[in-house]
Amino acid sequence: MTAELISQLRDIVGPTGLLTTPDQMAGHLTDWRNVYAGTAAAVVRPATTEEVAAVVARCHAAGVAIVPQGGNTGLCGGAVPDTSGRQVVLSTARMRRIRDLDAANQTITVEAGAVLQSVRDAAAAAGRLFPLSLGAQGSCTVGGNLATNAGGTGVLRYGTMRDLTLGLEVVLPDGRIWNGLRALRKDNTGYDSAAEFGSGGEGEVQALEVAGTCWW
Repeated sequence: MTAELISQLRDIVGPTGLLTTPDQMAGHLTDWRNVYAGTAAAVVRPATTEEVAAVVARCHAAGVAIVPQGGNTGLCGGAVPDTSGRQVVLSTARMRRIRDLDAANQTITVEAGAVLQSVRDAAAAAGRLFPLSLGAQGSCTVGGNLATNAGGTGVLRYGTMRDLTLGLEVVLPDGRIWNGLRALRKDNTGYDSAAEFGSGGEGEVQALEVAGTCWW
Protein backbone atom coordinates (compact mmCIF):
# COMPACT_ATOMS: atom_id res chain seq x y z
CA MET A 1 0.00 0.00 0.00
CA THR A 2 1.58 3.25 -1.12
CA ALA A 3 1.13 6.74 0.25
CA GLU A 4 -0.17 7.71 -3.18
CA LEU A 5 -3.01 5.18 -2.99
CA ILE A 6 -3.89 6.30 0.55
CA SER A 7 -4.09 9.87 -0.74
CA GLN A 8 -6.28 8.80 -3.66
CA LEU A 9 -8.66 6.93 -1.34
CA ARG A 10 -8.87 9.96 0.95
CA ASP A 11 -9.74 12.14 -2.03
CA ILE A 12 -12.60 9.76 -2.88
CA VAL A 13 -14.23 9.32 0.53
CA GLY A 14 -13.06 12.44 2.35
CA PRO A 15 -11.04 12.66 5.58
CA THR A 16 -13.82 11.18 7.73
CA GLY A 17 -14.23 8.23 5.38
CA LEU A 18 -10.68 6.92 5.70
CA LEU A 19 -9.23 5.35 8.86
CA THR A 20 -5.51 4.65 9.01
CA THR A 21 -4.35 4.73 12.64
CA PRO A 22 -4.44 1.62 14.87
CA ASP A 23 -6.92 3.22 17.28
CA GLN A 24 -9.28 4.20 14.47
CA MET A 25 -9.13 0.79 12.79
CA ALA A 26 -9.22 -1.40 15.91
CA GLY A 27 -12.93 -2.22 15.80
CA HIS A 28 -12.67 -3.33 12.18
CA LEU A 29 -9.74 -5.71 12.63
CA THR A 30 -11.32 -8.40 14.80
CA ASP A 31 -14.64 -10.19 15.04
CA TRP A 32 -16.95 -9.57 17.97
CA ARG A 33 -15.84 -12.78 19.71
CA ASN A 34 -12.15 -11.86 19.38
CA VAL A 35 -11.52 -15.22 17.74
CA TYR A 36 -10.28 -13.83 14.41
CA ALA A 37 -7.97 -10.82 14.14
CA GLY A 38 -5.87 -9.23 11.43
CA THR A 39 -4.27 -6.01 10.29
CA ALA A 40 -5.09 -3.65 7.43
CA ALA A 41 -3.45 -0.86 5.50
CA ALA A 42 -6.61 1.23 5.85
CA VAL A 43 -10.34 1.12 6.50
CA VAL A 44 -12.35 2.89 3.82
CA ARG A 45 -15.92 4.01 4.55
CA PRO A 46 -17.61 5.16 1.32
CA ALA A 47 -21.00 6.84 1.50
CA THR A 48 -22.34 6.23 -2.03
CA THR A 49 -22.28 3.61 -4.76
CA GLU A 50 -20.09 5.90 -6.84
CA GLU A 51 -17.56 6.17 -4.02
CA VAL A 52 -17.51 2.38 -3.64
CA ALA A 53 -16.90 2.04 -7.38
CA ALA A 54 -14.05 4.56 -7.30
CA VAL A 55 -12.41 2.85 -4.30
CA VAL A 56 -12.67 -0.58 -5.92
CA ALA A 57 -11.28 0.73 -9.21
CA ARG A 58 -8.26 2.30 -7.48
CA CYS A 59 -7.51 -0.81 -5.43
CA HIS A 60 -7.96 -3.03 -8.48
CA ALA A 61 -5.48 -0.95 -10.46
CA ALA A 62 -2.98 -1.10 -7.58
CA GLY A 63 -3.44 -4.84 -7.01
CA VAL A 64 -4.66 -4.31 -3.44
CA ALA A 65 -7.17 -6.78 -2.00
CA ILE A 66 -10.42 -5.54 -0.46
CA VAL A 67 -12.27 -7.07 2.50
CA PRO A 68 -15.94 -5.97 2.54
CA GLN A 69 -17.36 -5.48 6.03
CA GLY A 70 -20.90 -4.78 7.18
CA GLY A 71 -21.95 -5.17 10.80
CA ASN A 72 -19.03 -7.55 11.46
CA THR A 73 -21.35 -9.96 13.27
CA GLY A 74 -20.28 -13.09 11.37
CA LEU A 75 -18.85 -16.08 13.21
CA CYS A 76 -16.40 -17.40 10.59
CA GLY A 77 -14.00 -14.46 10.15
CA GLY A 78 -15.09 -13.60 6.63
CA ALA A 79 -15.21 -9.86 7.34
CA VAL A 80 -11.80 -9.70 9.05
CA PRO A 81 -8.60 -8.94 7.10
CA ASP A 82 -5.61 -11.27 7.17
CA THR A 83 -2.38 -10.52 9.02
CA SER A 84 -0.41 -9.22 6.03
CA GLY A 85 -1.34 -5.59 6.63
CA ARG A 86 -1.72 -5.10 2.88
CA GLN A 87 -5.49 -5.37 2.57
CA VAL A 88 -8.09 -2.60 2.64
CA VAL A 89 -11.26 -3.06 4.68
CA LEU A 90 -14.25 -1.55 2.90
CA SER A 91 -16.89 -0.78 5.52
CA THR A 92 -20.51 -0.10 4.52
CA ALA A 93 -21.19 1.74 7.81
CA ARG A 94 -22.01 4.99 5.99
CA MET A 95 -24.34 3.34 3.46
CA ARG A 96 -27.47 2.85 5.57
CA ARG A 97 -30.12 4.64 3.57
CA ILE A 98 -33.53 3.23 2.77
CA ARG A 99 -33.88 4.40 -0.81
CA ASP A 100 -37.47 3.41 -1.42
CA LEU A 101 -40.40 1.69 0.26
CA ASP A 102 -43.38 0.72 -1.89
CA ALA A 103 -46.09 -0.56 0.44
CA ALA A 104 -48.48 -1.31 -2.43
CA ASN A 105 -45.91 -3.53 -4.15
CA GLN A 106 -44.55 -4.74 -0.80
CA THR A 107 -40.94 -3.95 -1.69
CA ILE A 108 -38.16 -2.01 -0.01
CA THR A 109 -34.87 -0.88 -1.55
CA VAL A 110 -32.01 -0.36 0.90
CA GLU A 111 -28.26 0.12 0.84
CA ALA A 112 -25.89 -2.64 1.87
CA GLY A 113 -25.05 -1.04 5.22
CA ALA A 114 -28.67 -0.74 6.35
CA VAL A 115 -29.08 -2.44 9.72
CA LEU A 116 -31.64 -5.24 9.58
CA GLN A 117 -33.63 -3.85 12.52
CA SER A 118 -34.01 -0.48 10.78
CA VAL A 119 -35.37 -2.26 7.69
CA ARG A 120 -37.86 -4.18 9.82
CA ASP A 121 -38.87 -0.95 11.59
CA ALA A 122 -39.40 0.88 8.29
CA ALA A 123 -41.59 -1.95 7.02
CA ALA A 124 -43.58 -2.01 10.26
CA ALA A 125 -44.16 1.75 10.05
CA ALA A 126 -45.75 1.14 6.65
CA GLY A 127 -47.97 -1.61 8.05
CA ARG A 128 -45.84 -4.38 6.58
CA LEU A 129 -43.54 -7.12 7.86
CA PHE A 130 -40.01 -7.69 6.66
CA PRO A 131 -39.74 -11.31 7.79
CA LEU A 132 -35.99 -11.85 8.17
CA SER A 133 -35.29 -11.94 11.90
CA LEU A 134 -32.24 -13.16 13.81
CA GLY A 135 -30.36 -12.56 17.02
CA ALA A 136 -27.97 -9.98 15.55
CA GLN A 137 -30.67 -7.94 13.79
CA GLY A 138 -29.80 -4.84 15.83
CA SER A 139 -26.30 -4.71 14.34
CA CYS A 140 -26.07 -6.98 11.28
CA THR A 141 -26.52 -5.40 7.86
CA VAL A 142 -28.51 -6.29 4.77
CA GLY A 143 -25.29 -6.65 2.78
CA GLY A 144 -24.06 -9.23 5.26
CA ASN A 145 -27.44 -10.96 5.25
CA LEU A 146 -27.14 -11.28 1.48
CA ALA A 147 -23.53 -12.44 1.60
CA THR A 148 -24.41 -15.23 4.03
CA ASN A 149 -27.89 -15.96 2.64
CA ALA A 150 -29.26 -15.54 6.15
CA GLY A 151 -32.34 -17.52 7.11
CA GLY A 152 -33.21 -16.51 10.65
CA THR A 153 -36.09 -17.67 12.80
CA GLY A 154 -38.73 -17.53 10.04
CA VAL A 155 -36.79 -19.35 7.33
CA LEU A 156 -39.23 -22.25 7.03
CA ARG A 157 -42.14 -19.87 6.49
CA TYR A 158 -40.51 -17.09 4.46
CA GLY A 159 -37.31 -18.54 3.02
CA THR A 160 -33.75 -17.23 3.08
CA MET A 161 -32.46 -13.77 2.20
CA ARG A 162 -31.98 -14.92 -1.38
CA ASP A 163 -35.68 -15.78 -1.54
CA LEU A 164 -36.52 -12.29 -0.27
CA THR A 165 -34.32 -10.49 -2.81
CA LEU A 166 -35.67 -9.25 -6.14
CA GLY A 167 -32.69 -7.30 -7.45
CA LEU A 168 -29.22 -6.01 -6.63
CA GLU A 169 -26.92 -3.13 -7.42
CA VAL A 170 -23.31 -4.31 -7.37
CA VAL A 171 -19.82 -3.00 -7.97
CA LEU A 172 -17.70 -5.31 -10.11
CA PRO A 173 -13.99 -6.00 -9.43
CA ASP A 174 -12.80 -3.34 -11.88
CA GLY A 175 -15.07 -0.66 -10.41
CA ARG A 176 -17.90 -0.85 -12.91
CA ILE A 177 -21.44 -0.55 -11.50
CA TRP A 178 -24.04 -3.11 -12.51
CA ASN A 179 -27.58 -2.01 -11.73
CA GLY A 180 -29.99 -4.90 -11.40
CA LEU A 181 -32.39 -3.25 -8.98
CA ARG A 182 -35.83 -4.49 -9.92
CA ALA A 183 -39.12 -4.76 -8.09
CA LEU A 184 -40.71 -7.32 -10.40
CA ARG A 185 -41.32 -10.77 -8.92
CA LYS A 186 -41.71 -12.61 -12.22
CA ASP A 187 -38.65 -11.46 -14.16
CA ASN A 188 -37.09 -13.72 -16.78
CA THR A 189 -34.91 -11.03 -18.37
CA GLY A 190 -31.45 -12.41 -17.74
CA TYR A 191 -29.86 -14.13 -14.78
CA ASP A 192 -31.07 -14.24 -11.19
CA SER A 193 -28.88 -11.48 -9.74
CA ALA A 194 -29.19 -12.69 -6.13
CA ALA A 195 -27.80 -16.08 -7.14
CA GLU A 196 -25.40 -14.80 -9.80
CA PHE A 197 -23.64 -12.39 -7.47
CA GLY A 198 -23.06 -14.78 -4.65
CA SER A 199 -25.87 -14.58 -2.13
CA GLY A 200 -24.55 -17.09 0.37
CA GLY A 201 -21.04 -17.12 -1.07
CA GLU A 202 -19.54 -14.94 1.72
CA GLY A 203 -17.39 -13.08 -0.82
CA GLU A 204 -16.49 -16.09 -2.98
CA VAL A 205 -18.05 -14.38 -6.01
CA GLN A 206 -16.05 -11.27 -6.85
CA ALA A 207 -18.70 -8.56 -6.66
CA LEU A 208 -19.65 -6.14 -3.92
CA GLU A 209 -23.35 -5.71 -3.22
CA VAL A 210 -24.14 -2.07 -2.49
CA ALA A 211 -27.95 -2.06 -2.58
CA GLY A 212 -30.84 -4.47 -2.87
CA THR A 213 -34.58 -4.54 -3.50
CA CYS A 214 -36.38 -6.97 -1.21
CA TRP A 215 -39.98 -8.05 -0.81
CA TRP A 216 -42.18 -9.55 1.87
